[in-house]
Amino acid sequence: MKTVLAVAAAVLSLASAAQASSLKSCAIPPNVTPAPTEIPPADEIHPDVPIAAYLLALYWSPEACRAGIPESDKKIQCEANRFGFTVHGLWPNGPDKVHPRYCRSSPPMSVKTVKANLCMTPSPWLLQHEWQAHGTCQWDTPEAYFKQARVIRDRLNVPDLKPGADQAMTAGQIREAFLKRNRGLSRNGLNVRVKDGRLTEVWVCMDKGYKWAACRGGNGAPDAAIVKVTPRR
Repeated sequence: MKTVLAVAAAVLSLASAAQASSLKSCAIPPNVTPAPTEIPPADEIHPDVPIAAYLLALYWSPEACRAGIPESDKKIQCEANRFGFTVHGLWPNGPDKVHPRYCRSSPPMSVKTVKANLCMTPSPWLLQHEWQAHGTCQWDTPEAYFKQARVIRDRLNVPDLKPGADQAMTAGQIREAFLKRNRGLSRNGLNVRVKDGRLTEVWVCMDKGYKWAACRGGNGAPDAAIVKVTPRR
């Protein structure tokens, strides 16, 4: 009963001033080393799959740090900064269950390009991975790819999440946090991703013209599902 009451009383706030400006300003170390070129698994290379839609995947950074996922950069993402949602990646999706991936190889990105995008995606390794795995299937350069991701991210009024005392919210409340702040978004255009009962990501779905659209691969956790949301430190 306490959990249900706490969920019902969970407070959802607008993105804080710090988060709203996080794409342009965050703590970046003076010395940044780009990640090496990724060697993709052979069974994940799909250069000939046509693009049918897009989605912007947003990590809930506090959970990424709590779980110590390999995509996170501990110093930049988890120690020097206090992020809410960060951009996992902009993903071209195929018409079925197989999506365009690793369409061509690419050298490591420049230090300038990595630094320019660390406040959006705070991990040099993840930036290189997203460019190679997804960006190479549509864009000519990593700069063009991350520029498009930034345009979409800037268009979103991304909420901060403040769960109740027991860190519980419903997946429906998480969706409502996005819907209240983004005209044109629909409930079926949000895929709430949960692992081991904890919020990991929210995927925002689009059509080929980057307009908000229904998610083609489902919507993740149902609205009534109770989800643990790791609070921002």
